[in-house]
Amino acid sequence: MPRQVIVNADDFGLSPNENAVIFAAFQAGLISSATAMANMPAFAAACAMARNPRLEGRIGLHFNLTYGRPLSQAILARRTFCDDFGVFDLSLPRHSLWLGREDRAAVRQELQAQWQHCVDHGLRPSHIDSHQHVHNIWPIGEIVARFAAQHGVPIRLARNLGQNLNLPKRVFKGLLNRRLRGLAGVTADYVCTPTDLRQGAMPADGVLEIVAHPTRLGIDFGDAYLDPGESLSQVLEQGLKGVARISYADLGAGMNHHGTDTTTQGTHHNTRA
Repeated sequence: MPRQVIVNADDFGLSPNENAVIFAAFQAGLISSATAMANMPAFAAACAMARNPRLEGRIGLHFNLTYGRPLSQAILARRTFCDDFGVFDLSLPRHSLWLGREDRAAVRQELQAQWQHCVDHGLRPSHIDSHQHVHNIWPIGEIVARFAAQHGVPIRLARNLGQNLNLPKRVFKGLLNRRLRGLAGVTADYVCTPTDLRQGAMPADGVLEIVAHPTRLGIDFGDAYLDPGESLSQVLEQGLKGVARISYADLGAGMNHHGTDTTTQGTHHNTRA
């Protein structure tokens, strides 16, 4: 069993419905952190909710390059990222290993703008991940990881548990995760979805992040990754019974920027990653 688990809800701020479900999941103790989309219509309301003691210090940035309008100017002219109407329309293949100088600069500016938009709303992100896993694209991941290190916050690794990870995916994600960890320093050790957890993906130690997209099932919660009507609460309870739930802020507080544990003597919705 993992030593600790982070249950992170993506897409906070996407819409009033996502906000309400994520807030309720925090209140129920189902999730332990969330990440907010700074360029979405319900973002300001999400920031107001983030002042609640249950949420305070547990909200990160869900960096977005695929949905809605950007918050910076330079990226509007980059057809790699935006269409003629100034809307995100990412055309960078996910296996890309290189990005031109102007595109890299535009990504950095947009990341800074989304981060600053959080700060301007009274929310300093506790960690960084990305919408539709765009930071799993190698050159974007490097930019995000360097930015995370600069601001002293953890970054999400690429998903590294699950039965559908074939050998090429495992090799690529292993190399990417080594690079992300090397640049950012602080991360969880493992990342999976609720479906992966249900299928028996379980590390023997370390910190595991569950990437969640909670939905309402009456008084219970489902998840966008699970079958309709399937309970996220039950999947987490069955797979992680007795494992302490923490936030990325807790992880960062117990780690130095080389990823070493200093508290012990040792050591729209997302596409499937």
